[in-house]
Amino acid sequence: MFSIGHLSDLHTTPVQPESVRELLNKRVTGWLSWRLRRRHIYRPEVLEALIADLGETSPDHVVVTGDLTNVALESEFRAARDWLDRIGDPERVFVIPGNHDAYVRVPRAHALDQWRAYLASDPAGGAAPEALQYPTVRRRGAVAIVGVNSARPTPWFLATGEVGREQRERLEALLGQLAAEGLCRVVLIHHPIVDGATTRRRSLRDAAEVREVLRRAGADLVLHGHNHRTQLAKVPGPEGPIPVVGVRSASYLGDKPHKRARYHLYDFERADAAGPTRFRVRMRARAFDPESGRFAPAGDEEL
Repeated sequence: MFSIGHLSDLHTTPVQPESVRELLNKRVTGWLSWRLRRRHIYRPEVLEALIADLGETSPDHVVVTGDLTNVALESEFRAARDWLDRIGDPERVFVIPGNHDAYVRVPRAHALDQWRAYLASDPAGGAAPEALQYPTVRRRGAVAIVGVNSARPTPWFLATGEVGREQRERLEALLGQLAAEGLCRVVLIHHPIVDGATTRRRSLRDAAEVREVLRRAGADLVLHGHNHRTQLAKVPGPEGPIPVVGVRSASYLGDKPHKRARYHLYDFERADAAGPTRFRVRMRARAFDPESGRFAPAGDEEL
């Protein structure tokens, strides 16, 4: 048995620019949104409860599918690194970026490089790679976790994503290699890949091409965030449908119960019988309860 905890869309980093110049771009709308609304509904005390609950449920690995920041300020990346350090060691925590982490173009040294240990693949030959190249991958026992980067800076009022041709080609080759190794392949991506899962201005531009890669190469599970809702779907694979699951924000405490903070736990076991289903996957939801201030069970499902 191997378990993964999946959380996404933390959004609790304070938006406190160090100079007015940092807001002379698309960030100004995000700063206004944070001042008027977002800081009141994405709450650090919920993340505190989440970290405590992860300590109790103790998954073998934790994955975060992006949007740790709000408008990609350098100070936000530092604050998000503090949250990651509290969630767990980089050997146990794996992160991919979301669209808010690519809100505007920022030099990597002032942004994602601050999370480098959490973003990186397993070192090859005992040495860290010189530069991150997506997809990233971590092998943990019989499970391979594949990180796909769909985060791209976008014009004002857009939150779209794109994987891109070169990354898709590498993804297809990697999924084939991992299948040959007999591993359970879990794909992480920030944006949903299913048609109609979100509006056009928030969509993955090359979702159809990504689905085609999965149809040819296969995967055992796809996990995403972005929509702040629990979403269960399936896409075609070479040996049958592939489950696709979206998770809510890990910190939301607004007035919409269907969006209230959750995270998911996944248990992986090899299937006993020969056939297209090589692994059994069970999802266990954990939901924040405002009355107790704790996370609690919210149902489970076989995928």
